Amino acid sequence: MHDFCFTIPYGLILVAGGVMGYLKKGSVASLGGGAGTGFILILAGYLSLKAFEKRKNNYFALAIETVCAAALTFIMGQRYLQTSKIMPAGLLAGISGLMTAFYLYKVATGGNHIPSKAE
Repeated sequence: MHDFCFTIPYGLILVAGGVMGYLKKGSVASLGGGAGTGFILILAGYLSLKAFEKRKNNYFALAIETVCAAALTFIMGQRYLQTSKIMPAGLLAGISGLMTAFYLYKVATGGNHIPSKAE
């Protein structure tokens, strides 16, 4: 599976969560953190997709994806430990932890697998 297949939906989930947090609670931190990180991930996923279309890997995009997911795992994990609330901290820490593991796997295996051209 390619990183952009998960990164773009992950980014959209973060944007939606940030906007929802802002609309429900008026949380500017939720809007900035969720939507800001989400848009960065969507951009990184798009860059990775465009590189894949050119039969290349974009290691810069993969690095951005990994750092964002790891940071969210840590931050939301800390928030979950403080509040014991599943929504949103526990859920986001869990999803981000899975995404961090996926990105680390992609880093360890050399990025997206580029299929050989059919002749």
